[in-house]
Amino acid sequence: MNTVSMLGAAYSLLGFDIVDGVVGSGFPIKPHHSAVFGQIRPEGMRLTDLARGANITPQSMGKIVDELEQLGYVVRTPDPVDRRAKLIKLTKDGAKVAQQGATTIQDIEERLVDLLGERDYRKLRATLVKILSRPEGEG
Repeated sequence: MNTVSMLGAAYSLLGFDIVDGVVGSGFPIKPHHSAVFGQIRPEGMRLTDLARGANITPQSMGKIVDELEQLGYVVRTPDPVDRRAKLIKLTKDGAKVAQQGATTIQDIEERLVDLLGERDYRKLRATLVKILSRPEGEG
């Protein structure tokens, strides 16, 4: 398996671990809901900004937000800067989901330290930072 495939597989595996941790706490979410929970700010965000941050189309993000709204995890409110626009905000239950996700991620981080050891864990993080911070257009 090539490196890119391994990184993708690790991402998927860890993503499912996060969802399992949140669902196991009584919050029915799906993996694609992390497109919102992984980036939404406390003050809320416009749908177009959420879509851009998740690297998906606004239409796809709209469907995810519709699902989360039906579950009671987000609401659409008028944007105080531009009343024509809407902000997507977490509800109380949505904030609980986000907190459980953060707790689950912390547990996963601790498991990675146990698996790799502190030195290799830090090296992995430094390597990922290096990969993610490369200038645009460089391969």
